[in-house]
Amino acid sequence: MNLPDLISAFVKAENDYEIDAYVACFTPDAVVFDEGKNHQGRNQIKTWKEETNEKYHTVMEPIEYSGYDDMGKLSAMISGTFEGSPILFSFQFKFADGLIQSLKITN
Repeated sequence: MNLPDLISAFVKAENDYEIDAYVACFTPDAVVFDEGKNHQGRNQIKTWKEETNEKYHTVMEPIEYSGYDDMGKLSAMISGTFEGSPILFSFQFKFADGLIQSLKITN
């Protein structure tokens, strides 16, 4: 699948458990919404990602991507140590300055 460079970097960092590379995909004041909670700023995003990596040990397999300049949507099969694995998740992105400004993760 041909993904934009930023999304490819995001997926690679996710699957390689590279927390710093993952966080570098986001603007300094970015917001991630996951499991009913907002995580704002790179420090909170880093803490959230460390916790979810430890808890779920996820692997992301991109299925479909659509988007334009400031928005994108990635559908990906996520497997890990959680009930119902694997599950198809939707990652809705808003971009600013070539980075992720917001990310909403739903299933």
